[in-house]
Amino acid sequence: MSATSVSPIPITTISELKQHHSQLVRLGLASHPTHARRLLAFLARDPAHLPYAARLLAHHPDPHPALFNPLFSSLPPRHAVAFLALMLSLPLHPDHFTLPQLLPAAPLPLAAQLHALLLKLNFHSHAQSFNALLAAYLANGRADLASRLFGGSSPSPALDVVSWTTMVGGLCRLGLVDDARELFDAMPERNLVSWNSMITGYIKAGRFLDALEVFDQMRALGLEGNGFVATSAAVACTGAGALARGREVHRWVEQSGIKMDEKLATAMVDMYCKCGSVEEAWRMFQALPTKGLTSWNCMIGGLAVHGRCKDAIQLFHQMERENMAPDDVTLVNLLTACAHTGMVSDGRHYYHYIVQRYGIEPKMEHYGCMVDLFGRAGRLDEAKKVIEDMPMEPDIGVLGALFGACKIHREVDLGEAIGWRVIDLDPQNSGRYVLLANLLASAGRWEDVAKVRRLMDQRNVGKEAGRSVIEIEGEVCEFQCGSLCHPQEKDTFAMAEDMMRKIRLEGYTPNTSDVLHDISDEAKETSLLYHSEKLAIAFGLLRTKPGDTLRVTKNLRVCRDCHEATKFISRVFEREIVVRDRNRFHHFKDGMCSCKDYW
Repeated sequence: MSATSVSPIPITTISELKQHHSQLVRLGLASHPTHARRLLAFLARDPAHLPYAARLLAHHPDPHPALFNPLFSSLPPRHAVAFLALMLSLPLHPDHFTLPQLLPAAPLPLAAQLHALLLKLNFHSHAQSFNALLAAYLANGRADLASRLFGGSSPSPALDVVSWTTMVGGLCRLGLVDDARELFDAMPERNLVSWNSMITGYIKAGRFLDALEVFDQMRALGLEGNGFVATSAAVACTGAGALARGREVHRWVEQSGIKMDEKLATAMVDMYCKCGSVEEAWRMFQALPTKGLTSWNCMIGGLAVHGRCKDAIQLFHQMERENMAPDDVTLVNLLTACAHTGMVSDGRHYYHYIVQRYGIEPKMEHYGCMVDLFGRAGRLDEAKKVIEDMPMEPDIGVLGALFGACKIHREVDLGEAIGWRVIDLDPQNSGRYVLLANLLASAGRWEDVAKVRRLMDQRNVGKEAGRSVIEIEGEVCEFQCGSLCHPQEKDTFAMAEDMMRKIRLEGYTPNTSDVLHDISDEAKETSLLYHSEKLAIAFGLLRTKPGDTLRVTKNLRVCRDCHEATKFISRVFEREIVVRDRNRFHHFKDGMCSCKDYW
């Protein structure tokens, strides 16, 4: 009787498996590779069934590595080791596919033992085993061992494009991006996975312009891309706030015939939203033939950060009408939209509605959103009650939301207490110290401000420099607070001074309340002039035509003075200025901001 004489039956329980196994034994088919593999695949799902699997293998008349190999990839390391020991005791030697199944999840001691076995079996010249070993060392954070294996005095003959790409990707994941780039540049051969590994490595390190430079290098070589590379390029444009570059990537996708799947389409929608063109994001979203939950969430979130709360709510209801159930991300986006526009009643309503209607269990981020919703509106007692009623201890995000609200509403005593607590939880985050120092400075408590600064010095915590980027004709230019390295440096500083002089004549008065140092008013005003977004806007006025929209991306929250100054600049110079800061978008036009001074 052939193996196909027994029709496969669905096996859902161990009892059903035992019945099926008994039938195979009676028919003399239990040892047939097809049936044995099927039995073992089911048994590998639950560690409780592994003794059964071990007995099945131990009594197999003709065991083969092909029976063991599928088990290794699905078992926790300690169980995999036990089955490897069983395999070796039969005795049965692993084949070229055994170690690649074992190594990916192997902790360092096991990886080292498997390395020794690999050498003993003379598999070091087998590419798949060698590359799996490289990946294992890198996954364990041992770039030194991986590098020694990769480029030792006697490099393995197994080195191939996968080996190089594994090293590049692994070094990037460990934060060794410059080492990865050096290796990438030395690669004798690259494939699309190699290019994408380097691009995504830069993205994870926050080096978006470097990521785009690698993408440009790939395109200059005439290489055809794929959806993975296109998605990474879109994400790099998003991080850099480079709308023109994002449009260029979009055109490249269309011209290259790359399939616009949901992941890529969502990345494009996100790019347009976060680069300041919510209208283009909306057109892209509307054109999607099918919309998954991720796409809906992305568009609702995009409307939220642009302060378009009513549009976000309307889209949520459209999502419901199309029978797409929301998830916890949808709830975060709706609460964020309400918090950014002061719609407290709506935020409270949708919190209770979504939790109760869809059975979503509130998570830490939802409580943080509710604290932010009440805190921004100045309802600090309600924000504190949310924290008191939480079923878990508040994390840094929840406390940080209350801390930020205290700064906005100048609740110095509560803010100071929360501020020190936040610093204890997140001692290496410079923003926490700066926010507390600003709060204390607003109350004129300069000795306490100095105490905060001394603590930063003692803990070697450097203040994050304010940086702003502006895109001019596809070129992304970066400015740091107080400094500028650019061929038009003198012209930009002169333009900034002229810009501030003109808005003063129209009624602008510098707001020095957030300047930390106890110095003269004139010195405070001078320091405000060189904030990075003012330099970026001045540069934009120099380099663009009258009437052009200026788009600036800032790494920190925009300060009150720059917010007020930009409103004046938009009216005096008749420009629309879109500023994306750490929290949201501000659309300045005709002396007004889309946030209505609520941010």
